[in-house]
Amino acid sequence: MAVTQVYWDHHIPLPRLAPVQAKVAVFLVALLCFINSHDGEFVFDDSEAIVNNKDLKPATPLSNIWSNDFWGSNLSSNSSHKSYRPLTVLTFRLNYLLAGGLHPIGFHVLNIILHAVISVLMIDMFAILIGGLDYDDKGRTLNRAPKTSLLAAIFFAAHPVHTESVAGIVGRADLLCALFFQLSFLTYCRAFNKGSDSFSLKWVVVSLALCSAAMLCKEQGITVLGINAAFDILIICNVNVYELCQRLIFRKNPLDLKEMLRIGLLTRLTLMGLGGLSMLYARWRIMGTGPPAFTEVDNPASFEENILIRIVNYNYYYSLNAWLLLCPWWLCFDWSMGCVPLIKSATDWRMVWPLLLWCFLIGLINQALCSQDSQRRRTLTLGLVLLVVPFLPACNIFFRVGFVVAERVLYLSSAGYCLLLAYSLGHCCCRWTQYRKLLCVTVLALLSVHVVRCALRSHQWRSEQNLFISALSVCPLNAKVHYNVGKNLADKGNTTAAIKYYREAVRLHPTYVHAMNNLGNILKERNELIEAEQLLSKAVSIQPDFAAAWMNLGIVQNSLRRFEEAEQSYRNAIRFRRKYPDCYYNLGRLYADQNRHIDALNAWRNATVLKPDHSLAWNNMVILLDNTGNLGQAELIGREALKLLPNDHTIMFSLANVLGKLQKYKESEGFFLHALRINPNAASCHGNLAVLYHRWGKLELAKKHYELSLKLDPEAPGTRDNYNMLRRKLDQLKRSTP
Repeated sequence: MAVTQVYWDHHIPLPRLAPVQAKVAVFLVALLCFINSHDGEFVFDDSEAIVNNKDLKPATPLSNIWSNDFWGSNLSSNSSHKSYRPLTVLTFRLNYLLAGGLHPIGFHVLNIILHAVISVLMIDMFAILIGGLDYDDKGRTLNRAPKTSLLAAIFFAAHPVHTESVAGIVGRADLLCALFFQLSFLTYCRAFNKGSDSFSLKWVVVSLALCSAAMLCKEQGITVLGINAAFDILIICNVNVYELCQRLIFRKNPLDLKEMLRIGLLTRLTLMGLGGLSMLYARWRIMGTGPPAFTEVDNPASFEENILIRIVNYNYYYSLNAWLLLCPWWLCFDWSMGCVPLIKSATDWRMVWPLLLWCFLIGLINQALCSQDSQRRRTLTLGLVLLVVPFLPACNIFFRVGFVVAERVLYLSSAGYCLLLAYSLGHCCCRWTQYRKLLCVTVLALLSVHVVRCALRSHQWRSEQNLFISALSVCPLNAKVHYNVGKNLADKGNTTAAIKYYREAVRLHPTYVHAMNNLGNILKERNELIEAEQLLSKAVSIQPDFAAAWMNLGIVQNSLRRFEEAEQSYRNAIRFRRKYPDCYYNLGRLYADQNRHIDALNAWRNATVLKPDHSLAWNNMVILLDNTGNLGQAELIGREALKLLPNDHTIMFSLANVLGKLQKYKESEGFFLHALRINPNAASCHGNLAVLYHRWGKLELAKKHYELSLKLDPEAPGTRDNYNMLRRKLDQLKRSTP
């Protein structure tokens, strides 16, 4: 087993802290960096993974999380993202239960604590990777590189590229995966507490189980097997990789298999290999219908037919990831949709970056393999392994991924970068002792910049508005950024500004159907029906199965009185999305406009079957039956609706009107008053209650509610005439009274 005192460690410009003090310091740094995100909102992907995910609700069977993907869709569905992360969803569900609902503060606080714990555990992990595995008389792990491991852990705790994983709640997947990743590695190390000549099979099996848990949090977790294997070969078995390669290539001094069997290396590697293959097979079986289907806008390089252009762009993506680790100032929540244009020419100046990356990596690999310093060889090799291996699932080599660059996938890889950075600073301090103060200032400045950047970036992640606007300066060519800014503005009622961003999104990406759909919706509400129809028609021609666009096109065509076309559009929407209650509701409105009352009632009934709490559909059925004189059926429908929606004041209002016409005055009064307790400023409710009292002969109460109605809405139709009629009647009664 390779154990050495790290000769550069005492040169690191940090005080030597006791183990507990070091861990407390790292924990506090992690909290300081991200604490201001604790009261943030649900932002970006949180909406789909948490807010709209039925698997979080207590009413949903717990077993659903094992058959659904991360977003709550069934894994067997062709539309599923195939992200199988049941343990992560389980923690979301626990957050929901403990908080009694969707309160983001609990979700954010747990993310921050997880990151702080992971940063603390990085001390132990870095200590083993740098200084080797050694124990004291009591079986406790000894840290042979206390300053280097502390510095690397602080760099990890304060790296701004982690903001997406910590401040974005869906980043919980990366955090839990990293936690089980560390536990799997540290447990694997426990297998050797009696030296390298023997190992505990029990701890190897436990390590594999923790690897499975990491994979159930996020797919990247399986890469810990590569770290464990590298640790075993380089530290436990003390193999010189360079010499091993020489012997394999030139067939000199063949490998001693008996020696490898004696120390158990082949047994352990075989166990990990079989365990990894079993996990991959199980994961493939769980995916059901095969890998997820991504589009060209998600990852344009992977759709490039020319393999050379594809390789060049993949390498450019790698250089962008490397730059985010080196200089994490330009951060963006999304890097797709034109944010990173493809390199298609050898004269493109961006070709420099992949070349620089590979020159740097080749230099590092050369030092890692060929250095005469065994300590340097092991540290650099393990740092590179920790940097590269967790990134492999995101590199497009084994399968296509659904993104160009994603800061969250660098969470684990950044540990390798931090290890290499701490080693580099220690090596510089060791060689250039005369510049020790300058290096100390440099380290302090770098950490300060990182802490400030973390604080600024986590503040941007507190709200969607700040997050989306921050991306405009980083990725101005990204249509999705403009789309999200527009959507956020539209949700807040600023449709004029939203139109500008939606138009820019469509300009940047002319086939962006979701931007066309949302822009068409706003124009429809502004009664700009011709342009709205053009946009929605284009959207469905580009994506014929876009059900929402078909429905919105039907609404526009209905407003243009083109009923046959509108009906066909609604039918298309239902054909592509069979369970579409809102479309049935709008189809019912179309039939009502055409006086096709039976068809309208059937459509609205379908809407309520698919969505029992569809208030508008229930209310329209009651109103239509009331208007057509079917008061008894209207009463039955209204009562049925209120069993499902007992606090819906609009249904109470409509049912109260029906009961009034049926001369069930007392019951009608009760529903009117209940509706007014829920919505006391409803002028129409006061007006109709006044009409009820007028018919019932309770004239003073009628007068009171007429006056309240007119106060709330002086232009309320019919109310003024009814009020004047009541006043004349009251005057007559006064004159006739002796």
